[in-house]
Amino acid sequence: MVDSGLLSLPKPRLGWFGASAALALLAVLGTAAAWRWWRRSRPRGQLRLKRVGTVSGLFIYPIKSCRGVAVERAEVTKLGLRSGDMSDRCWLVIKEDGHMVTARQEPQLVLISVTGENGGLTLSAPEMSDLHIPVRPPTENPVHNCRLFGTDIQGKDCGEEAAQWITAFLKSEPYRLVHFDPNMVPRNSKDFFDTFQADDKIVYPDCSPVMVLSEASLGELNSRLEKKVQIRNFRPNILVTGCSPYEEDTWNDIVIGDVEMKGKMGCPRCIFTTIDPDTGIMDRKEPLETLKSYRLCDPSEQRIYKSHPLFGWYFGIDKTGTLRVGDLVYKITW
Repeated sequence: MVDSGLLSLPKPRLGWFGASAALALLAVLGTAAAWRWWRRSRPRGQLRLKRVGTVSGLFIYPIKSCRGVAVERAEVTKLGLRSGDMSDRCWLVIKEDGHMVTARQEPQLVLISVTGENGGLTLSAPEMSDLHIPVRPPTENPVHNCRLFGTDIQGKDCGEEAAQWITAFLKSEPYRLVHFDPNMVPRNSKDFFDTFQADDKIVYPDCSPVMVLSEASLGELNSRLEKKVQIRNFRPNILVTGCSPYEEDTWNDIVIGDVEMKGKMGCPRCIFTTIDPDTGIMDRKEPLETLKSYRLCDPSEQRIYKSHPLFGWYFGIDKTGTLRVGDLVYKITW
């Protein structure tokens, strides 16, 4: 490991056969697909890596819009982070007609805490008794067709007790809790933004399996705010320290531990960021208005981001593996 930040290792020379094979592959797969195949096929020792930061936090959000769980170690799958029985955004609150319910509609969802152990989840919320449910709902439970941002995905019902618990806490119309079973078909990130590749898959996240944010970016934003905000307002999966504000925007390809990820696009922010994570109250103004004052996209990218300010960066998973708090973050250079 090189503390200067730059790890320069020899690259192999392509012989005649290697060059010919690469050209043939380009013709068959197309430039982008062939490039990804060639990069993934190279041994780690043949990559040129520049140290850009250190992982200071890892977060999993088992139920979409509910509180996250800080972990010291996480497995990175193609669908996002996982730790023990908890997988990122693999549970979802829905209306009885299958439409998703998030904190945009029910801000107090952010007050529901989730823990996982011994094959079950425990849900906790203010003035509610804890609820214990199995990680895998019983086989006989019905499967719902769920609707998220105009796309369909299945979810297995977690049962009447879970439905009644969530409905009682939110004091709402009848809601249900569903779980994504491994045999179900995930959604395609590319259906939402063409910056993603065809093999970028998600369950119930908005559009990406992983979001990265730096402590420096949060600190810079807070320097502009009268009332400071928390990292919980922005719900990253990976928090990084030791870099400059918004430097994560420039990390096209990164290596952390034995995981490789590719930057896809900025994270467009909405009124969710204005929900106080301690009270569940949405004020609809800050920090969103301040972000809009200086974090709007370049005019050439308005077709992607429209009027949403950017804060954090979305990544796709090129190589699965394991992350730990304290891992160094390297940017792949060419």
